[in-house]
Amino acid sequence: MKKEQIADRLSAFRNFMAEKNLNAFIVPSTDAHLSEYPPTAWESRKWISGFTGSAGTAVITRDKAGVWTDSRYFLQAENELAGTGLDLFKMGQAGTPDMISWIIEQTGKEGTVGIDGLVFAASEAEALKKRLDAKGIRLETAFDPFAEIWEGRPELPKNKIFALEESITGESTRSKIGRILGELKKDDADGLIVVTLDAIAWIFNVRGNDVEYNPVAVAYAYISEKETALFIDPDKLTGEVADTLHSQGVTLKNYTDIFDYIASLPEGTRVGVTGSKINYKLLQTIPDSCTVVPVPAIVDLMKSRKNETELEGFRNAMVKDGVALVKFYMWLEKAVPEGNVTEVTVEEKLREFRSQQPLYVGESFGTIAGYEGNGAIVHYHAIPETAAKVKPEGLLLIDSGAQFRNGTTDITRTVAVGKLTDQMKEDYTYVLKGHIALATALYPEGTRGSQLDILARKALWDNLLTYGHGTGHGIGHFLNVHEGPQNIRTEENPTVLEPGMVTSNEPGVYRTGQYGIRIENLIVTRVHKKTDDFGTFYDFETITLCPIDTKPIVKKLLTKKEIKWLNHYHELVFDRLKKHLNKEEKAWLKDKTKAI
Repeated sequence: MKKEQIADRLSAFRNFMAEKNLNAFIVPSTDAHLSEYPPTAWESRKWISGFTGSAGTAVITRDKAGVWTDSRYFLQAENELAGTGLDLFKMGQAGTPDMISWIIEQTGKEGTVGIDGLVFAASEAEALKKRLDAKGIRLETAFDPFAEIWEGRPELPKNKIFALEESITGESTRSKIGRILGELKKDDADGLIVVTLDAIAWIFNVRGNDVEYNPVAVAYAYISEKETALFIDPDKLTGEVADTLHSQGVTLKNYTDIFDYIASLPEGTRVGVTGSKINYKLLQTIPDSCTVVPVPAIVDLMKSRKNETELEGFRNAMVKDGVALVKFYMWLEKAVPEGNVTEVTVEEKLREFRSQQPLYVGESFGTIAGYEGNGAIVHYHAIPETAAKVKPEGLLLIDSGAQFRNGTTDITRTVAVGKLTDQMKEDYTYVLKGHIALATALYPEGTRGSQLDILARKALWDNLLTYGHGTGHGIGHFLNVHEGPQNIRTEENPTVLEPGMVTSNEPGVYRTGQYGIRIENLIVTRVHKKTDDFGTFYDFETITLCPIDTKPIVKKLLTKKEIKWLNHYHELVFDRLKKHLNKEEKAWLKDKTKAI
């Protein structure tokens, strides 16, 4: 994208603002379904700013513009925003103004701030309105500037959806709806509006292809004792899928009917709503004669507790992924010295080897292959024009994943592709110590991810090192690679870790312009032991199956317990993968998993 295009778009945007008498306008990265990765029709922030990161908010005023994003994207945003007329505001950094405070300062009393209520979470819109009201500033929620100024804006996708068998999901749609209704009764609610696409895919046991990497389809739903309705473009349905949904007690309605349907709810209906899980426009559609009942993220919590069928699917997916990664790393080891490997080649070869595995559907996110300084850009993505050539020296960070029909994978390995400095080896070992500390944690029932986060950071902190991103995020079952409600990070999250939750374990360290290091496996919360006096304790099962590079390890920095864990993990990797490999591959894996 040319920087001049951004200038032209900003000019058109400001003309729109002048016509509507708006002093500022906020453009989030989400869509009507509050997705992390929206369909292209809703990639408005990317279109207006040129910043392609998945998290960030743009604000345009009559004479200024900027993007607020977090530390994962600082380096990427600096590069992409340079020369566009938009400033970078680094969230969480000293001196960076709070976005709303900045908007208030720029707008002034009696000014007007605009948002498109369709793509704003209701909870965020209400919090914004409260702060603006206190300063005498009006919030306008009815305008979508991009409907007018974005020429050639893509249409909403019409890709067909497909149903998943109960042998993969482990539970029928009818059963899930029954459990949801049971939870609604506890809150004295009559119905639940469901907006987020992964929640809809999980409830109705369907998957789609409307969003890159996430196997979801654009739809809404309303669940009640009287009727469970799925609002979806009829062009997306095959007769077979429609019949399957009908057999589970689901009524099918057109996607655009959701607003009229909600506006026509009977007087006195108690509508269950999660403020962070519904767009503001849809919330405002609920009639005044109805009662809005705040409910927790019922579906997200159910979805996060994987059943035994889903967990077995994950484990099987890890075997397929592990086999593909053995083939890939064998190739990489031979190819780098020959001088024909770039960061883009890495991505292509990973896709090639994974695609050869049964039940492969696609990538679970865009591969991050960062060599040397590019590895320090947390969400780096190589393009052919600027991709670095991987030389036989230093470190290569590779974060990648796949969608298999029975599970989702997400794995990071940092590998030595040649000679390393002592600093690289020490940094690598401290990251590994943090990874092992979390992997071996024992913790009582009721523990939150924020209480465990320090385990992954302590070895780094002890050596005056740290990282700015979270340590772990939830993983969907053949769904979004990032899902909640649980996570492991320094910020407080009231969600406790429960058996069946699949979470990533990915500490790292990043030296700008030099290299990045991250080691990531997926872990499952499970019951460790029930005690008579102190309740139930949990631990983690590590399910990712791929060798951790031992060449950069400074063994003297590891404890006996840490060495034992690493050797045991490598025994597990070899044992689970060996029967799926040929003689040469098995010999290579045997060497990579030998005890240190």
